[in-house]
Amino acid sequence: MAVNVDYQHYLSESSKARKPSAIRRLIPLTKIPGMISLGAGAPNPDLFPFEGISISLKGGESLDVDSSVLSDSLTYGPSDGIPQLNHWLRELQTLQHQPPKEFGLTIGTGSQDLVTKGLQMLISPGDNVLFESPGYVGVIAFLRHQPCNLVDVELDSHGVIPSKLREKLDNWPVDKRKPKVLYTVPVGGNPTGVSQTLERKKEIYMIARDHNLLILEDDPYFYLQYGDKIPSYLSMDVDGRVLRFDSFSKILSSGLRVGWATGPPELINVMNLVTQTSNLQPSSVAQAITYTLLQSWGHDRFYEHTRKVASFYKDKCQQFCKYASKHLAGLAEWVEPDAGMFIWFYLKGIEDSFDLILTKAVEKKVLLVPGIEFYCHPEENGPSQFVRASFSNVSEADMDLGLERLASLLREQHTV
Repeated sequence: MAVNVDYQHYLSESSKARKPSAIRRLIPLTKIPGMISLGAGAPNPDLFPFEGISISLKGGESLDVDSSVLSDSLTYGPSDGIPQLNHWLRELQTLQHQPPKEFGLTIGTGSQDLVTKGLQMLISPGDNVLFESPGYVGVIAFLRHQPCNLVDVELDSHGVIPSKLREKLDNWPVDKRKPKVLYTVPVGGNPTGVSQTLERKKEIYMIARDHNLLILEDDPYFYLQYGDKIPSYLSMDVDGRVLRFDSFSKILSSGLRVGWATGPPELINVMNLVTQTSNLQPSSVAQAITYTLLQSWGHDRFYEHTRKVASFYKDKCQQFCKYASKHLAGLAEWVEPDAGMFIWFYLKGIEDSFDLILTKAVEKKVLLVPGIEFYCHPEENGPSQFVRASFSNVSEADMDLGLERLASLLREQHTV
């Protein structure tokens, strides 16, 4: 049975006080036939030097951005994205996730733009935010400058451990403010590469219901699952307590900077108000290019493309694990991912990977990221024996050589 969610409980005081921009709220009205706009200070589009945009695809196909779409995209547009792309993405979310509740959708300058806006919208001074440990360093860096406390959520080879999360919340001190938000990367986690099973997601969603949490589902690797896709939190959200973030960075282009957020309309509307007072809108030209491609493909060809992308990374992962077994057996331990582009190595016999990776590995001309960078409280967690490796953009020959160099370094450390 669905529970009524009071979104005012989650919003920060500054978010509750937000009002629409006096200028931005006029933009939809300018589209009304016969409307004469003397209000918005938009530049005259006759002075823009752009006449058209043509896109050449790698398969030899050429596409032209529709003239009316281009005309609209060259000037100021809606804060939630151009209507054509917003509508296409709403259809995609309905096809893929079949959300059980009415949802809103907004487009951002990459999904991280929306993740940070979502967190900013929800965090009040002194709040406690549940965060995977280890977790995504990009969001850790943002949250370190927010007036909140990060609460570690333990992981294993299948992501967040439900029993540990429940224990933490069941025994939360009565004199401390209880967390309202859980941030998670449920598929192909960065840095661990692990994915939550469907059973775990169901357990975690029930914990969220029992403890009145919002789940921020940051899922940029959803379409990089090597096998059948694990249903999302959004797909099981009968209450409206999931705010989901998707990205085209891993499947179309990271330089386009186009991502989207899906969730309760009440929260999406506040995120749009945050956009109105920060970057005004995501790039309409980038959206127009993206929409032109997707509209040409349709959803079926989009899915076909994502299957090719996932198959590519699956092959890359298998190659990388083959060379890891060849060179690192006995020196490191790891879990082979079922999605994404990362592997999380535990280095045996190494007390602290930080200097080893940032100094000595660089001297051997192999780059990795020391594990300590992915913890919310490095001073409390202490030295890390882990390192993150990525196989996404490495040739097979370089995988072999790079892991051979890492293995040589580890053997040298064992003889010291």
